[in-house]
Amino acid sequence: MPRPAGTLPTQFAELAPDAWTLPFWHAAREHRLVAPKCTSCGTFRFPPGPFCHECQHQQVDLVELPGTGTVFTYTVARHAVVPELAGVVPYVIAAIEVDGAPGVRMIANVVECDPDAVSIGSRVSVLWDDASDEVTIPRFRLAS
Repeated sequence: MPRPAGTLPTQFAELAPDAWTLPFWHAAREHRLVAPKCTSCGTFRFPPGPFCHECQHQQVDLVELPGTGTVFTYTVARHAVVPELAGVVPYVIAAIEVDGAPGVRMIANVVECDPDAVSIGSRVSVLWDDASDEVTIPRFRLAS
């Protein structure tokens, strides 16, 4: 399957997960969007980390999310900061308020659209970018 229009070249898809982020990336590889939720106070932590920012508890449950959300804010990169990006500008980088996980804002690309069509409040749905055999990245597209 071809990669979604507006995605960054595969050399920008290297990951260095740790024990806290690895479950997120494993789920992404299975095309499942998840977020860790504190088992003590119920606060979602994203990005995943070792301690809850509300109660400092460490244990979490992974909650599967519906894969939809709302653009909280965004920017359009219109100039290639490195030569490898020349073929993909302009592209959209957005903070997505993820449905099903109050307080979670995920930084992701909004792809397969005219960047000028994106606005604050746009509804989006997840699109899986299988960047390599080992790495799948959640991107978003405008909801129809």
